[in-house]
Amino acid sequence: MMITVNLRPGQKRKPSGTGKQITAKLKELAARVKDPLLAGVVVVWIAVAGWLFYTWGSTGRELAAVTEQLEQTQGEAKRFETLMKAKAKAEQIRDSLQTQIGVIRAVDRDRYTWPHVLDEVTKALPAYTWLTDVSSMGAVAPADGATEDPTVTPKQRLRIFGRTVDYQAFTQFLRQLEASPWLENVQTQRSETVVENQRPVTSFQVQVDFVQADSAYVRTVPLAQSVR
Repeated sequence: MMITVNLRPGQKRKPSGTGKQITAKLKELAARVKDPLLAGVVVVWIAVAGWLFYTWGSTGRELAAVTEQLEQTQGEAKRFETLMKAKAKAEQIRDSLQTQIGVIRAVDRDRYTWPHVLDEVTKALPAYTWLTDVSSMGAVAPADGATEDPTVTPKQRLRIFGRTVDYQAFTQFLRQLEASPWLENVQTQRSETVVENQRPVTSFQVQVDFVQADSAYVRTVPLAQSVR
């Protein structure tokens, strides 16, 4: 057991320890402050300092979170911008290809008109009937308000001249023309009896419109085929 002796009577013993020293200093400071207003100001400043410290820490954490979110958003924006550029380039290539295909179709659309016309007219021609002339009257103008598609073969108006020794064969010829998927608006322009080689025959003139048939009626074959 240790006994402490105070060699200076009349003086108080200093408290030991850091906590006790701080407490003593605060008490001493409070004893010195005699003005209540000054004490209130000090308390307010202490409170403000604490609030500022708390706000600074909270704002710093929020700023760090917002900064991280901003970096993620910027990365996503860059990826989105890259995708948009790739999409725009692909659309540009697509539009260019469509334009080229349209030009090729516009040049090529009239190439097989006459083979189809002659093929359909020949199929519809009955016995004892022959043709004297097949000619084109030009393209048919589209209906009011309709826009002609440059990739589609336009309607061609045709005149067919012929003769037959049997009028029933002529009516059969008209029906078979109307049944063709490539021909429409079959109309008889003229029909009369004439003498040819000392025999009476029926001379006729027919007007038809050539149209692009449905794809179900179009049959394609290769231009060249290897033979083994």
